[in-house]
Amino acid sequence: MSRHRLPSDNSPKTPVIYRNEEEFPVGGCKILRSSPEDAVTVVAAGITVHEALKAYEVLANEGTKIRVIDLYSVKPLDEATLVRCALETNRTIVTVEDHYPEGGIGDAVAGAVSKEGIKVHKLAVNDIPRSGKPEELMDMFGISANAIVRTVKQLVGR
Repeated sequence: MSRHRLPSDNSPKTPVIYRNEEEFPVGGCKILRSSPEDAVTVVAAGITVHEALKAYEVLANEGTKIRVIDLYSVKPLDEATLVRCALETNRTIVTVEDHYPEGGIGDAVAGAVSKEGIKVHKLAVNDIPRSGKPEELMDMFGISANAIVRTVKQLVGR
């Protein structure tokens, strides 16, 4: 087990997002939810993509739209898509990752978009990883759908 990731032996069963034929070119990302009314862009990868999609549903039911990006390729990074999406969503990105923030998705995204005046809010594991139920761990470390919802609400003033 990597000391930078949540334990994978208890990984939750997650719904399938992509068809088997889906292509994932190196240096790309997938915009999973998008509308002209999106207030914030949420960038996630792996298990946190599922949390971002759950947060999307909760927020949409409450009248707040968010853009959700699956950042499946971190190096190289799809800088153009990230900048475009952020510019369309109030120059605001929330990154969500299941490991420490140092050297992770948040740092990579911030490095790519900061020159455009885009604000990046990082949700990451800021404590010593431990064993437990995945849902409880994600909530404990502030990377769950609930944490995403709280962060977006703070950012949009709700």
